[in-house]
Amino acid sequence: MKTRVKLTFPQHLIKEPVIFAMAKKFDVMPNIRRARVTETVGEMVLELEGSDENLGKGIQYLKEQGVDVELVEGDIVE
Repeated sequence: MKTRVKLTFPQHLIKEPVIFAMAKKFDVMPNIRRARVTETVGEMVLELEGSDENLGKGIQYLKEQGVDVELVEGDIVE
C-alpha cells in the first residue's frame, strides 16, 4: 500500500535521522517528492510504501517524535 504525507519538522528535529529510523524500524519505504529545509523548520512531502500495519506504526512513530503529519490527497507533483 502507498500513502502520501506532508511532514513538518520542528527546529530541534531538522538534523535528526527521523525518516531513516522510521523506515528501518517499520519496514516502510519513503520516496521524497518535495522538500524544503531552513534553519528553523523542515517541510517534506513523502510517498510511503509498506503494509497497512507498518504504515500506521511508522506514521504514529513520526508523531511521537514531534513531527506534524498530514495526509495528502491527490497528485503531489504538479
